[in-house]
Amino acid sequence: MTGKVEELNRRLLRARDAMDRAYAQPLDIRGVAGVACLSRAHFIRSFHACFGETPHSYLQRRRVERAMFLLRETERSVTDVCFDVGFTSLGTFSRTFRAIVGKTPSAYRRGHEPIEAPHCSQMSATRPRLAAGVAVRSRTFGEASTGAAR
Repeated sequence: MTGKVEELNRRLLRARDAMDRAYAQPLDIRGVAGVACLSRAHFIRSFHACFGETPHSYLQRRRVERAMFLLRETERSVTDVCFDVGFTSLGTFSRTFRAIVGKTPSAYRRGHEPIEAPHCSQMSATRPRLAAGVAVRSRTFGEASTGAAR
């Protein structure tokens, strides 16, 4: 029995991966169910039991997650982002985005602009650090020791 459950989970993961790869394209449930080699109804029930949400909800959430990234990191218009992530209607996109995020896409963008850190902070954050427990033996910045008195 465990082998059958594992096989079903592998099929569902394959279908979810296919949805992740093609999230911006129009997807029909029969095609995604075909990736899992399941009937449409059995796929929906099994997907919900395995992942805790329907395939449609999962796809909408993935699209909104991608839209959140694009709104934060690009200057593309909300309409362009809407179509980039696979929605075909700005109204549906805005309604779905608000239901998932709690804000409209425009309000989300206003509150999540990229933060530009000062150059000194960037340099400090990217500076190499000594590993814990490593002792520095020389204070000569890597120059060869001459054996002379200090």
